[in-house]
Amino acid sequence: MANGERDGWDKAAIILQPVGGLLAALAVAALGFFGSQFLERREASETRVRVYSELMSKREEAESALRKDMFLSIIESFLGPGTTPIESKVLNLELLAYNFHESLNLKPLFAHLSKQITTTNEIDKREYTARLQRVAREVVRKQMLVLESAGKKYDRTSDLEELRNSHGGIQLNDATLKLGDIQRLFRVFVLKADSELKELKIRLEVTTPLDDSEEDTYDVEFRVGYFDFPMVDNTRLSQDQRCAIVLNAFDEYSADITVVYFPGSYASLREKPYYEEVMQKLLQP
Repeated sequence: MANGERDGWDKAAIILQPVGGLLAALAVAALGFFGSQFLERREASETRVRVYSELMSKREEAESALRKDMFLSIIESFLGPGTTPIESKVLNLELLAYNFHESLNLKPLFAHLSKQITTTNEIDKREYTARLQRVAREVVRKQMLVLESAGKKYDRTSDLEELRNSHGGIQLNDATLKLGDIQRLFRVFVLKADSELKELKIRLEVTTPLDDSEEDTYDVEFRVGYFDFPMVDNTRLSQDQRCAIVLNAFDEYSADITVVYFPGSYASLREKPYYEEVMQKLLQP
């Protein structure tokens, strides 16, 4: 029986040996086939990504060149020799505001052109002023939509009649806003109102609680009007955060403002974070 069993195992080994070799060959072939398919798909995906990146890079270069030519052509009307009609300047400022409001501080141009419109004798001066205010409010609206989506805000109304009767300004109701892990207390004092320029002189106090029951208070004074854009005209806070105040409405009796608190990464392109803030972010676990 032992010899018979050995003979059976020998026969089974003789039969299964080529089958095992065939299975091994099939496994190697399948591995090579699926491996080559995976590599081909990966290579095709990398090729598509590379082509897309090259196309986007060329598109950005073309857009940058176009925007550069547009900017130089428009700014020439303000800084170049000779006189340019008020209507052309208003149109050029509209083009600048709609295309470059995230990277340029256009308030000086708005203020300068508004003063020129006020002193001109053209019969359409009211229309030009309305166009300036309309484009300024539209730019503020677009920027606030972006900032509100990433940050926090609150609205306040200043009683200008009470302000005129005060001796040193009035304080609006405080607000506490939390962005990320940082909570801050915001206090706004309206010190003065300019009815001609439709501007408010404001003192902003921002208090941040620290460890060991301590607080850090930062205060700043500035003017805010219709030509102040929050992405550009803002106050830098600690931890790469920003705060801005926009003027929504101004009349004889009251002025409406909005305080927006947002991450520094949403500030204008010309605002660069401090190296210390960048290093702190990179070193965070």
